[in-house]
Amino acid sequence: MNRVSRRWFLTATAATTLSVTVAGCGSSGSSASSPTGKADFWTLQDPTNSVQQSAVDTFNSTGKGKVSMTVIATDGYKDKLRTAMGSSKMPGLFFNWGGGSLDDYVKAGKLVTLDSALESHFLPSALAAGKNGGKLVGIPCRGTQPVFLFYNKKVFADAGVEPPKTYSDLTDLVKTFKGKGITPFALAGNASSSWTELMWVEYLVDRLAGPELFQKIEGGEWTQWKDPAVLRTAQMIKELVDSGAFGKNFGSVNYGSGGTSTLLAKGKAAMVLMGSWEYATQQADAPDFAKNDLGYVPFPSVEGGKGDAANVVGNPTNYISVTTSAPKDTAAAFLQTAYSDSYVQGLVGKGEVPVTSNAAKFLEKAPDPAYAKFQYELVQKAPTFTQSWDQALGLTLGTPLLTEIQKLFNGQSSPEQFVSAVLALKK
Repeated sequence: MNRVSRRWFLTATAATTLSVTVAGCGSSGSSASSPTGKADFWTLQDPTNSVQQSAVDTFNSTGKGKVSMTVIATDGYKDKLRTAMGSSKMPGLFFNWGGGSLDDYVKAGKLVTLDSALESHFLPSALAAGKNGGKLVGIPCRGTQPVFLFYNKKVFADAGVEPPKTYSDLTDLVKTFKGKGITPFALAGNASSSWTELMWVEYLVDRLAGPELFQKIEGGEWTQWKDPAVLRTAQMIKELVDSGAFGKNFGSVNYGSGGTSTLLAKGKAAMVLMGSWEYATQQADAPDFAKNDLGYVPFPSVEGGKGDAANVVGNPTNYISVTTSAPKDTAAAFLQTAYSDSYVQGLVGKGEVPVTSNAAKFLEKAPDPAYAKFQYELVQKAPTFTQSWDQALGLTLGTPLLTEIQKLFNGQSSPEQFVSAVLALKK
């Protein structure tokens, strides 16, 4: 998974604004020499590139300028982008993960602030990671990837139980499945998979304290880690580990084929907390299981917690941002392709669940309409969609945070030591 950084900070001159000459953008201020012309669009290599290329070709036939698309492999994309953004040859538009991946570019005055009128074309909860200091600097261009519980329907049916709606239900299921010799939750706890453990921490903090607590931390109030909800979360993690919720050997389990996904598909584990991409993994490795026995439900509520049970964590989506080198009118016009019917239909056809306001009407043609609608409605109804913390906090803070979370899960740190260690990450 791609993990990148973010802090909410913006000075008055950190971003310029795109021209109102084309609908969907703000006031003028781009440093491009001409409002219309050629813009290079850098994007990540993935199966949706054909959809993007079709959008580029259609746009180029309109006479509103020319966009050329450069496809770059995942390995090295961020390094190449960072190098280009520090030179005179930065792209006019580029694919990104939102959040802190844009911080440095905003502070350096490299990005354009987009017109807030664009927001009406997207689900509100998916826009937060495309904002910096409250200003829109990226609009969605891919599907959404919320995190939720996947479960094995056959294992549940055999045990005569239902998926959890509350945290008490969840802990009761741990006892039930342990008694049957089934690992309650598959968990990838090997050295490279601590991001899977982060998901548990994110949801428990959200359910206990609400999203505002992490929003304060993300905004620079690092002492908020002292909030009682953080310690209580760490204690709940320890209780889960000690109760055998993740089995005895999760520290050597990896994510995906041969690891957590295989444990779930073969009925050796009853559930797994994972991002929506788990469906594609199961469809590729265990198609019969994916079709007949793969269930999914939202993360449960926590009794007595302040957080709304409809809140979601994960990866809201991916974004397109505009740099000051782009011809402002050309860039503004091209952004409109990101919510056009043809583009949205193309993403749906690739199995993506777009976060555009017009996506719902196309989901019947998704590879699995029921699953697509579940994801879309989960995000549509979410009061808050919190971006994965390691993305939001960035490499400097996010990476050592993952290390401390792994130590908590492995029993190398007590809940109290975990809180102290995280507080010490930022002096």
